[in-house]
Formats: sequence, structure tokens, C-alpha cells
Amino acid sequence: MQASTGTPENEHKWKFAQCFGDKGDSEDITEADIISAVEFDHTGDYLATGDKGGRVVLFERNESKKSCEYKFHTEFQSHEPEFDYLKSLEIEEKINKIKWCRRTNAAHFLLTTNDKTIKLWKVFERNLKVVQQMNLTDGEPKPVAPVARPLTLPKLMHHDTIIAAIPRKTYANAHAYHINSISVNSDGETYISADDLRINLWNLDISEQSFNIVDIKPANMEELTEVITAAEFHPWQCNLFMYSSSKGTIKLADMRESALCDQNAKIFESAEDPNNRSFFSEIISSISDVKFSADGRYILARDYLTLKLWDINMEKKPVQTINIHDHLRSNLCDLYENDCIFDKFECNFSGDGKNLTTGSYSNNFYIYDRETLSEINLQADKSAFKAKRLGSAKNKMTLAGPRNGGMKGRRDDADSIDFNKKILHASWHPRENTIAVAATNNLFIFTE
Repeated sequence: MQASTGTPENEHKWKFAQCFGDKGDSEDITEADIISAVEFDHTGDYLATGDKGGRVVLFERNESKKSCEYKFHTEFQSHEPEFDYLKSLEIEEKINKIKWCRRTNAAHFLLTTNDKTIKLWKVFERNLKVVQQMNLTDGEPKPVAPVARPLTLPKLMHHDTIIAAIPRKTYANAHAYHINSISVNSDGETYISADDLRINLWNLDISEQSFNIVDIKPANMEELTEVITAAEFHPWQCNLFMYSSSKGTIKLADMRESALCDQNAKIFESAEDPNNRSFFSEIISSISDVKFSADGRYILARDYLTLKLWDINMEKKPVQTINIHDHLRSNLCDLYENDCIFDKFECNFSGDGKNLTTGSYSNNFYIYDRETLSEINLQADKSAFKAKRLGSAKNKMTLAGPRNGGMKGRRDDADSIDFNKKILHASWHPRENTIAVAATNNLFIFTE
């Protein structure tokens, strides 16, 4: 992977800092090259990406640069394609999620998962040494008669340092459906994994067994009305976790209350406007991603058309509702035909919780200030930066202010949107205003 940098001028403080990715034309991009997961570690000094080819690429902060830029650290093949002979089902190698474990020594530990199998990887520096001195060397004449000579022990000399990645644990055969989420607990010892109907609790050191803590599978599958779409642990209370559903609900559960946590839980659900009720209502209300703020007070949820901010102490209605794709409401039929209505956009808090971000089409993503209600629209697209350098007015990096009805910024006309270019995955640096954005096979770094 190659990196390119640039700083297009703009009326706001955000700027494009770096891009990792192939320089070839879009026609040369294979399905395996498309990035499917992006995640900063807890320090922000390391960044991980996973792709549909099962590869994981790690980047580390480049301390020689003043700005927040990253350099290639290592790459390894995390998952391979498999075949389930019992169900006659192909299991893709695509990386669905990556989560870093908190660092306790010089090595890094991170969890990666595809649809069925979770792996714990150890990434560390390994010193390669070579033998420097032996008793006999090639070309040295061997003595005819025994003679007294000192015995020289072989000496090892440092030859090189490499970054090694080895799988320490493999957590398999615990999910009947596709895994959509993994989340490491604040206790540093456990994590959860969620599929469509169940959430399992694991101990990082034990791969042979897990505990089922949420099970929404009905006795009769014909009565199935919703599926689990995402799950995450509370950032500092190790007994709390939340999960979202395709019905647009978020449940906050406490593992101390019962072994199965799907009964006694706080439910966050906003009432639907009867005027907007349509055939697509259930589809667009499905929550694709949920995140806790760093202080654990707020929940951010993304569905197809909106971004909602919840206070965990207020279940009646969200604190803020941001319309992301309101301009596409009249095009839902077309979006259903081309499957775009099923796109799963992620959302993120900034490290201080003051800003929110989520993606959209035409490689656009938006940053929202919770206090000023302002919106910043950035575009992660190489062609946009080329156009900027050429002095073109086509670049759509704009700063929009608040409008009536909350945070509504200017949107492009639906006819001009490129639905093949979409920002589904992004990660916000835990301590700085820096965002890593996945755009097809490219990783963009934006910084303030």
C-alpha cells in the first residue's frame, strides 16, 4: 500500500492528511481489496483495517512527522474462505469487525472476526539472530592427527527485527448465524460476540466455551419479527452492555440481574411519525450501528435515514435526531431495487464526545457539533482532491450551518449521488480530532 498526502484549503479547520491505497483505476479493484473494518487502538498510535479478502493491515503513528500521520506497520492473513459441509454453505473470509485489547506489555492483542469464527491475534517484534562463529568453518583444513584446540561455542548475532503476528486463540462453533459485532469488556478479561439472534459472553483465555446472555430466537422461526444488529459493552461499567435490533430499538442490559439479559433491560425506542409510514418503514428503522460515548452517558445510533443521540437516563425520546438521508425518502423504491436501502452505515463519537460522525454516498461523510448544531461535509475521494488542485468547483467539501428543525445541512440532489461510492466504515481517534475513513479500497486520514 502506498500513502499520498495533501492539504486542500477549506473554510473549516478539517483537512485531508493522508491516503493509503492502490493507485490503480477503480476498474482494477477486486472485491477482496474492499476495506470492511477500521479501528483505532485505545492510544490512537495504532490503526487497523480489515478487508473482504480476510487480510488485516496495521498502521503505526509516524513520530518523525509533526502532523498526525501513519505508516505501514505489518500485514497478515487473518481468515481464509471455508465451507460448512453440514449446511452446504460457503463462509466468506471477509473481516466483519476488529477490536483492540488494552495493551499490557510490548505486544498488541486484537480480535478479528468473519461471519463464524473469532480469532485473537498477538502482534509483536521478533528478533532474528544468525550463528556468528562455529568450531569449523567451510574451507578450513581438518587436522590429520588429534591436536589440542580450544572449543569455541557458537555465538548468535542480531540479524533483523520483524513484526510477527500469530493466532493465540480461535473461538469457533458458537454462532449459528453471522457474527455482526464483537466488543471487549472494560475488565480486560471478557468480550461479547453477537449474531442475528444471540449474544455470547467469552473469556479471552478460554476458547472452548462461551455463555449465552441474550437469546431472542423464537420457538417457531415463523414467528421471528426482529434480529440483533449490533452490540457493545459500556466503556467503564463491566456489567452493562447494549444491543440494537432491526425494529429500531436499543436495549441496555445488566449482567448482574439475570443469566439471560433480554428480559430486564432499558428500552430506547422513538415513536414513528404516522405521516412517514410506508412499506419501507421497517427496513429504514433498522439500526445498523450503536456506540457509547467515552463517558458512558450517551448512546449514538444510526439507521438508514437518521442519526440519533440518546441519554441513557432518558428512554422516552432521543436528545437529538439528525437527518442524514432525508432527501432520499422519495427514492426508497429505487434504493430497495438496487439493495442500497440495506447498506449498514457506522457511526462514531469523537474522543471528547462533543462531535459525531457518520458516512453517506458519493464518498461523503459528515461531522456534527453537538453544541453549535453545525455540520461539516467532507469527501473521501481521490478525484475530489485532483479536482481541487485543478481549481475545479466540483469539490463538495462544505460547511453547513444549522437550519430549521435541527441539524440539517445542504445535501446533493438524489440524481447526482454515486451510490457505488459509500462511506460505511470509519473510526475516530480516541484523543484527537482525527478520523480514519474507509472508501472502497482506500484508507483516508482526515485531521483538524
